[in-house]
Amino acid sequence: MKVMQLVPAMEQGGVERGVVEMNRAFAAAGWRNVVVSAGGRLAQRIVDDGQRHVELDVKSKNPLTYFSRVRALAKLVAAERPDVVCAHSRVPAWLYAGVLARRRAPRIPWITFAHGANSISAYSRIMTRGDLTVTPSRYITDYLIDAYGIAEDRIRTIPRAIDRERFDPARLDAAFIAAKREEWKTASRKVVMGVGRITQLKGYDVLMRAVALLPENFMLVIVGEAEELRSGVEDGLRALAAELSLGGRVVFAGNQQKIAECLAIADVVVSSNIRKPEAFGRSMAEALAMDRPVVAKAFGGALDIIEPGVNGEFADGDSPEDFERAIEAAATAGYRGMREAALEKFSFERMVASSLAVYRELAGGDAGNATIANPG
Repeated sequence: MKVMQLVPAMEQGGVERGVVEMNRAFAAAGWRNVVVSAGGRLAQRIVDDGQRHVELDVKSKNPLTYFSRVRALAKLVAAERPDVVCAHSRVPAWLYAGVLARRRAPRIPWITFAHGANSISAYSRIMTRGDLTVTPSRYITDYLIDAYGIAEDRIRTIPRAIDRERFDPARLDAAFIAAKREEWKTASRKVVMGVGRITQLKGYDVLMRAVALLPENFMLVIVGEAEELRSGVEDGLRALAAELSLGGRVVFAGNQQKIAECLAIADVVVSSNIRKPEAFGRSMAEALAMDRPVVAKAFGGALDIIEPGVNGEFADGDSPEDFERAIEAAATAGYRGMREAALEKFSFERMVASSLAVYRELAGGDAGNATIANPG
């Protein structure tokens, strides 16, 4: 079996990390995997795990270069001859749709992986046009059905998973943790952590204002960075930290490869997005695997992850005050058994088995009729 994954870029984020994890799973299953992206720091991980990465611009939204990029992708597909193609975002999906529209193009089945609740439009509808559509949560499945009327038997809901070996409190790099604790000056402090690339949608401004309301022994660490084109968002957050007189209580940690170690330093992990629901919320699930409670607004993927009073708390609304109350409650609750429950619910083995089954289903030419049990 040979799979081709089309990803805008391999820089940072849950989608990219998921592609890296599945790349390893493909290798372990003896499958070949070709990841096509505009490049990035995670591209080498694909190669290191024994698979192939091809750098091609499947990220740009420039309509003037669309047809030239379709031709380039068509040439690559013809040379690689994959059994299945998977598009992980709207631009690569539109590019592959262009490949399929070419008269001489081979009809290779494809999967659209709808990672998020994009705005409802003709442009976003492309994420329902694959022979099958995969979603990471029931929330996204229901969203696509309601928005576009896609038949449920054309959707496979496969929750993202936790790598139990990577996110294991007993297998961490103690020297890295010690160094970061010293660098971030976390001694005698409660560490509130946000994880993910810095964009306006992440709501880090709300989180920062919430931390400003908390006792002075609470600090904020933001693990992630802004893309070059959105560097102004990070600049704005730094200015806000100064405006709120947070001083040494906010750390911009930048992009980090050792996410498990970073999560181990946190006392509470917060998803502060209030504008657009997380499709799944990978960092929330991974925090639970590290026995760290989670706070988020009660919508989207968070509804599948957080159990109030058991492994975290929901903010009652969108305001900093709502998040402040939830964070303080989670920081003092003393929850138990978070890791065990999270590993059972978000099993990596279950995700891989379900994902491979979907690829086999399409490669066997039975996309419309076979029944794949969704993990529950």
